[in-house]
Amino acid sequence: MTRRTFLATAAVTGSAVVTRPVSAAPVRTVGEPTSASVSLTVNGERHELTIDPRVTLLNLLREGLQLTGTKKGCDHGQCGACTVLADGRRINACLSLAVMHDGEAIVTVEGLARGEALHPVQAAFLADDAFQCGYCTPGQICSAVALLEEVRAGHASSVSDLAQSAPARLGDEEIRERMSGNICRCGAYPNIVAAVRTAARQLI
Repeated sequence: MTRRTFLATAAVTGSAVVTRPVSAAPVRTVGEPTSASVSLTVNGERHELTIDPRVTLLNLLREGLQLTGTKKGCDHGQCGACTVLADGRRINACLSLAVMHDGEAIVTVEGLARGEALHPVQAAFLADDAFQCGYCTPGQICSAVALLEEVRAGHASSVSDLAQSAPARLGDEEIRERMSGNICRCGAYPNIVAAVRTAARQLI
């Protein structure tokens, strides 16, 4: 077979493949998801809810319970704007399904103050001007609250000096490491670190 014959044959065969009718694949019909019951204590208030099992904790807080202090930033768990406390541990609410937290106590930025008295971390953020646009601030504050509790409990980080006591090793490098999951697009990091130091003097 010459090169010219091969190319002519290939062109005809290719056309036949392209023009051949293709039968449509059967379409699968997926039923509507069943509802799920979930019981959450949010900022001290008990909620018995029936929800779509696919709803995230972030959407439940913002759209279901109207607690809009928790912000939707990247919606991929990369910026930390949606950080809340679940049974005391900090989590990204955008990555958690609400049904995963059945029976847990959730605390958002709205639940930190006691009446008119701000939480020490909130007061420190104000005193040290630890924000600019403020969009990331609720997540930063919730993360800082959990950070100080982790330090008090003696939890180490990747930069911890395990030979020292927990309060002594909470230097700037330690704070930056422990707050690294929270992004501030305005770049207010020096004041955020200062605010955590201020709160630490009161809480640790």
